[in-house]
Amino acid sequence: MTENTLDPADWRALRGQGHRMLDDMLDYIEHIRERPVWQPIPRQRRAAFGKPLPEAPTDLAAVHQSFMQDILPYTVGNTHPGFMGWVHGGGSPVGMLAEMLAAGLNANLGGRDQMPIEVEREVVHWVRDLFGFPESASGLFVTGTSMANFISLLVARTAVLGIGVRQEGLAAGDKRLVAYTSAGAHGCIAQAMDLSGLGAGALRVIPVDEHYAMDLAALEAAIQADRRAGLTPFFIAGTAGTVDTGAIDDLEALANIAQAQGLWFHVDGAYGALGILSPDIAPRLRGIERADSLAFDFHKWGQVPYDAGFVLIRDSALHLATFSSPASYLKRDTRGLAAGSPWPCDFGPDLSRSFRALKAWFTLKVYGTKKLGEIISRTCTLAQQMQSRIEAEPQLELLAPVSLNIVCFRYRCDNADAINTRIVSALQESGVSAPSSTLIHDQVAIRAAIVNHRTELIDIDTLLKAVIELGDQLSQAIPRSKTA
Repeated sequence: MTENTLDPADWRALRGQGHRMLDDMLDYIEHIRERPVWQPIPRQRRAAFGKPLPEAPTDLAAVHQSFMQDILPYTVGNTHPGFMGWVHGGGSPVGMLAEMLAAGLNANLGGRDQMPIEVEREVVHWVRDLFGFPESASGLFVTGTSMANFISLLVARTAVLGIGVRQEGLAAGDKRLVAYTSAGAHGCIAQAMDLSGLGAGALRVIPVDEHYAMDLAALEAAIQADRRAGLTPFFIAGTAGTVDTGAIDDLEALANIAQAQGLWFHVDGAYGALGILSPDIAPRLRGIERADSLAFDFHKWGQVPYDAGFVLIRDSALHLATFSSPASYLKRDTRGLAAGSPWPCDFGPDLSRSFRALKAWFTLKVYGTKKLGEIISRTCTLAQQMQSRIEAEPQLELLAPVSLNIVCFRYRCDNADAINTRIVSALQESGVSAPSSTLIHDQVAIRAAIVNHRTELIDIDTLLKAVIELGDQLSQAIPRSKTA
């Protein structure tokens, strides 16, 4: 290092080390199939991270070697085609390189007049067009759908209680607000109610129907019951791709109910919303264009590296009023760096923001929406093929309809809950495949979420074969039951 900065004294040496680091990551992605999906962290590796805060410098090559030895082999494994545990995207080499460029710029996208913000605005424009929102709609990159749902709820709260809620809190009005979502919705909806001050208890969890979508009759009954009790219904959160089964709520019907009842209509499309890129899935999302707000992740089906969540708000003026906080040190102007208002920080809680838009911009530009749509469609085709294999195998049992790309099933046996739980852990520890588990009708299910663009039919067959082999081993002392 130089004496007075953090720049290197020898740029040529740094370039050489940087090229080795880049090559190592490209090698990692290129040869990912040769690695275990996941592996337990050895005690000695974990212990390597209990050392005191370093005071003296360490050679970059030595720190890189520690990364390669102690960190890289022990990640969650979502870049691997055998990872099917949760709805995690696989990323892409293009996205990785774009992230490197963004890190080099080190741009803070909270505001000011700079081209990186124009890149984000262009992606906002693309997203508006993609989902049929008006040009007046506003959008913002955030960490993920949890934050996007929270922002949407706060804008909806302002719509009902007025801008005074920002100063006076819930005391700004005498209304007791209640919201609605399905039993299949993500827990971040309840968390958003909690963080907003409305309370998770003010969220009505509506049962699902036989397709695991929100029961519309039960929703309307709940709204009427709350009105009779003197409460103020204000927010419906539909889901496009539920957590457990990938079900899609009837968004058109929910939009009709919200319109008739005068409620805010929000769609949590964490991963399912980008199904609109696929011609065979897009019709099932009809009604999403009528949403007042939409939350989704580019880092799931969009295969953009983490993190790249997005929120889209139909009423940009209301969105701005909910978050804009003028301060002397953020004074705007028509010239110089202080131009370009409104800034992204006026539409969310973050003032310091990374250049998330660049990796999404690169992904969309390099691959194009047609290719991305084909990838999305293919994951659903693989899920259907997996369903067919399960239905043809007497040792396995499908536990829920396959709506999109999530398959919930189990190994048939006595003591099925305990054995299927052990199967999942054993599979993960084997490094062969990594599904997760969930509960379907109070039964433990093996849950395979096919999101990674690298996953192929051979990975499905490998998972199912391993489930049967492990199930046979674990239940060999227990007679198999077709009804257990």
